[in-house]
Amino acid sequence: MKRRYTLAVCMALVSSLALSNDINGFWKHPEGPGWIEIDLAAGKGTVVRNDEFPEREGREIITGLKADPSKDNVWHAQVYAERLGEYKKARISLLKPDLMEFRVKVGIVSRSIEWVRVDEVPAAAVE
Repeated sequence: MKRRYTLAVCMALVSSLALSNDINGFWKHPEGPGWIEIDLAAGKGTVVRNDEFPEREGREIITGLKADPSKDNVWHAQVYAERLGEYKKARISLLKPDLMEFRVKVGIVSRSIEWVRVDEVPAAAVE
């Protein structure tokens, strides 16, 4: 009995650690109109919904997504900077299992944007 309990606790810990290092899935900008889906195996992130700019749906905004071999919960990629109209190098960090941060540096200026994990992308409102 004790052995089963120990095994169950170990499995739960390993599962939670594996989940904490996973950025796959749907993410929502908390103040913006956009949702993205990240597919780590494909190394990309795609806009799946944007209520303000629906023409951006399907756009690949993250390319070349790869884990940082020296740091847990950190990835490097190219992120599309809409205002600049081009991809920029970015560091993506999983701050919590449900909170991700993009940090993009252009020259001496850097900007961070946080995204929150969502279980699914809600259906668009019908007008």
